[in-house]
Amino acid sequence: MEWTDISITVAKRDADTAEAIATMVANGGIYIEDYSDLEEQAWEIAHVDLIEQELLDKPRDVVIVHMYLAPDENPAEILPLFEERLKASGIAYQLNTAGVEQEDWQNAWKKYYHAMDIGERLAIVPGWEKYDTGRTVITMDPGMAFGTGTHETTSLCLEMLDRLVQGSERVLDIGTGSGILAIAALKLGAREAEGVDIDPMCVRTAGENAERNGVSDRFRVLVGDLSDKASGRYDLITANIVASAILSLAPHVPALMAPGAQFIASGIIDERKEEVLDGLRAAGLTAVEVQEKRGWVCIRCEQKDV
Repeated sequence: MEWTDISITVAKRDADTAEAIATMVANGGIYIEDYSDLEEQAWEIAHVDLIEQELLDKPRDVVIVHMYLAPDENPAEILPLFEERLKASGIAYQLNTAGVEQEDWQNAWKKYYHAMDIGERLAIVPGWEKYDTGRTVITMDPGMAFGTGTHETTSLCLEMLDRLVQGSERVLDIGTGSGILAIAALKLGAREAEGVDIDPMCVRTAGENAERNGVSDRFRVLVGDLSDKASGRYDLITANIVASAILSLAPHVPALMAPGAQFIASGIIDERKEEVLDGLRAAGLTAVEVQEKRGWVCIRCEQKDV
């Protein structure tokens, strides 16, 4: 069967940003071509210094991030999302697509994706697996929308929600993806949630996941951006997106925060931590907690005292 290979070519310095964007919607996995330290890697991995000329001729100043779409997934739905997020990031890029024959990767996921405990109260469980636990279970299968709990940015957010949700909160999830953060908050006791995403495919997926987890009556998912879809004020606001998008939306967040509200920003590579912290501060938000995991950063903020 033929899968679609979507490749993003960027300068080496922008590799982390491109990888973060690809990760947001990856399903079949991500493969990164980076030959900048080819000789060193060859020696460390295989203890050889004899390398094929074809590899030696590869460019050293660019990185290619590959992402794979299953045969039943429509690239026309995914490519605009990539374009939107790549343009918002401000980096130069080249986007290409190609067909590739491959095994049944959709089922191969099941070898690697298993139930996992997160924080003190949550468990993320794939639909095909039975998991005997007293924790609050979120049923989530790998899909085209980002957010199954396996990625560091998502798990950092879930760990914060696990500690913060006490019950009866109103939640806004910006860039909702799979809807996992809003669903987690609802199953932990939040009163209601709204999810906003620019991609209609993500909105459909989030709605399906809400139905699967029995919270669809309290979860409203909308296509659009923060400025024209959010309504009223919220006790918890989450944004697991990318640094550039967080910096762009930050000035609009304080007006959406109820008294004592918390804003959780994630999807930030560690190299941009200070830049994001400065942007949040300039927007009237105070960072009260910063958590990091394997190169990714999650920031919890409160509104500055007026």
